[in-house]
Amino acid sequence: MDLKTIKINTEENLHDLSLDKAVMLVFLRHFGCVFCREALFDLAKKKEEIDAGNVELVFVHMATEELAESYFSEFGLPDVKHISDPECELYAKFGLVKGNFSQLFGFNTWVRGFEARKKGIRWTMEKIGDSLQMPGIFLFRDGQLRNSYVHKTVSDRPDYNKLIHCCTA
Repeated sequence: MDLKTIKINTEENLHDLSLDKAVMLVFLRHFGCVFCREALFDLAKKKEEIDAGNVELVFVHMATEELAESYFSEFGLPDVKHISDPECELYAKFGLVKGNFSQLFGFNTWVRGFEARKKGIRWTMEKIGDSLQMPGIFLFRDGQLRNSYVHKTVSDRPDYNKLIHCCTA
């Protein structure tokens, strides 16, 4: 895949951005999903640490840029770089598929949903994007894929420190 063709909201391309620092490309689920919100919550808490490791967060989402920026601001990520992909074309190029019933609604997903809710992360029935779309994370440095995490279920919670270690050690 040619990272030079993937443009972010600042008009930079992923390839060139990855020459200056590692890029953590985070493919989110729809903004109504409690696990999408949990990912934003978790990454906002780690933002200083991520920045200190010379890693640039870039989110891929299915909403308009304006709507996405309001969600990013809500979670303390007001100036984060992002890519709007309402048709999920970039998701597909990275091999991220539509979830099946157990990936989306399995028992562990329900349990994890209630755990996230206990942390104060609200969910809504609002669907902003494809509610079947699975998330994933890809780490690039110097134009090369260095690490990735493809969710097995929507409720998977990646170890972000372990993911970025390949690019910060």
